[in-house]
Amino acid sequence: MQVLVDADACPVVIKEMLFRAARRAQVQVTLVANQYLRTPPSPFIKSIQVPSGFDVADERIVELVASGDLVITADIPLAAAVLDKDAHALDPRGNWFTRENIQERLTVRDVMDQLRGVGVDTGGPAPFSTRDSKTFAGQLDRFLARHGKPPRGNE
Repeated sequence: MQVLVDADACPVVIKEMLFRAARRAQVQVTLVANQYLRTPPSPFIKSIQVPSGFDVADERIVELVASGDLVITADIPLAAAVLDKDAHALDPRGNWFTRENIQERLTVRDVMDQLRGVGVDTGGPAPFSTRDSKTFAGQLDRFLARHGKPPRGNE
């Protein structure tokens, strides 16, 4: 099991949580982005820089993900592709994408895109909050407790 991160828009606080979790749970965390990302030295943490372009990072994540992996993303079409590969998708606010909710999320996304396309100001997501990070941390910890490798000693 590995954790793949759609890292271009992932909040720094979430990346830092993932770095700590990688070391603690001894699970591979890979950040995928179209820009250089600095990561702490660890055998459990790496980054992959992909060329700039629409959905290039998403396509690379879909290539890398395998059944049972966890992908961190706020991108709904990417989450749908991850679920199609029998993997798990969690957004940086701690909300799970599931087979039960993905179609509704895709539909809402498409409607919002259409509204913006005709000039309707739909606003944007609420600012990322401390509550969001706590929710994410709790969901990540529960997932790793169920699916991650057990820690070995005090590494």
